[in-house]
Amino acid sequence: MTESVECVVVGAGVIGLAVARALVLGGREVLLLEAEDTFGTQTSSRNSEVIHAGIYYPAGSLKATTCVAGNRLLYAYCREHGIGHRRLGKLIVASSEAQMAILHGYLASGRANGLGDLEIITAEKLHDMEPQVSGVGALWSPSTGIVDSHGLMLALLGEMENAGGTFVPGSRVSRFNASADGFEVEVSGIDMQLRSRCLVNAAGHGALELARASLTGTLPGSYYPAGHYFSYSGKPPFSHLVYPVADSGSLGVHATLDLGGQLKFGPDVEWREQLDYSFDPQNTRRRHFEDRIRKYFPGLEADRLQPGYVGIRQRITGPGDPTADFQIAGPETHGIDGLVQLFGIESPGLTACLAIAGEVVARLHPDCYRADALSE
Repeated sequence: MTESVECVVVGAGVIGLAVARALVLGGREVLLLEAEDTFGTQTSSRNSEVIHAGIYYPAGSLKATTCVAGNRLLYAYCREHGIGHRRLGKLIVASSEAQMAILHGYLASGRANGLGDLEIITAEKLHDMEPQVSGVGALWSPSTGIVDSHGLMLALLGEMENAGGTFVPGSRVSRFNASADGFEVEVSGIDMQLRSRCLVNAAGHGALELARASLTGTLPGSYYPAGHYFSYSGKPPFSHLVYPVADSGSLGVHATLDLGGQLKFGPDVEWREQLDYSFDPQNTRRRHFEDRIRKYFPGLEADRLQPGYVGIRQRITGPGDPTADFQIAGPETHGIDGLVQLFGIESPGLTACLAIAGEVVARLHPDCYRADALSE
């Protein structure tokens, strides 16, 4: 038995869900396939749940453009659909005068990306805003916030299904074959042959594996920088998000709050050979966390740090290499009509999900709306 569908989306993380929703709302017939038993079990549920403003990314990059657009779209979407979120604001703290120059670089970068609300504040104002934070100054980002990532994904899925899309969990796509009239999709868990006119590979950590099994040609590498998160028991000492100056391919061990008021610190960076979500198997990370946190929070009570969880970024560059931009590879890249593949969708992918969905739709169907139209 052969089943035909207009569009197949592979992967039901927040990106795949946003893409499937956008395609369905654009009038497309969509089948959303997910290897796990439910949606959003890996990267999308193992992060800081931060709505980023778009400070760190080079002007004109996909990370910058989709983050800035996605920030606006995501806040609007959360308001319209009753998704838990809060615009807490973020302080990036300089621990030395030398780091103040880095903050001014962040300010210039953010303004180049269109952010007009950033402000360098003094140590005195920093102390007024966060009495327990130590620093010689900070960059204040009022449009940074937090979101209930599970609630967001549930809303995207519900809207997609209500508009006629179909979600099939427990369906692992092992490969696809491109032909002149579409794609033959090999799926375990479905007792049929599946054909589609278009295909979006949004399989997260599995996206490159699927691409290598299905196509010839040069593809980026797969790397696994794990990040630990520790929760902080008791009453949180902060009311805003607090970040250090970024270091070595990450934003540093920062402090974030969830919607229930739980404070957590993380992530660090620990390169692993494969997907492995075990928490600090060698029990070596706590001292590293304590040292990093005390640079901006000297009053840290170490016995309040409790092991939390591990997230792993979808990184396509290795240790010591510059962090790569998002890759949204459409027909203009690989020459195959109807195919879009997403690689290296790490932070700020959660923030950018709606804008990324618009970019994918535009590459599949240039006559459809782009990111800005998703809010209409």
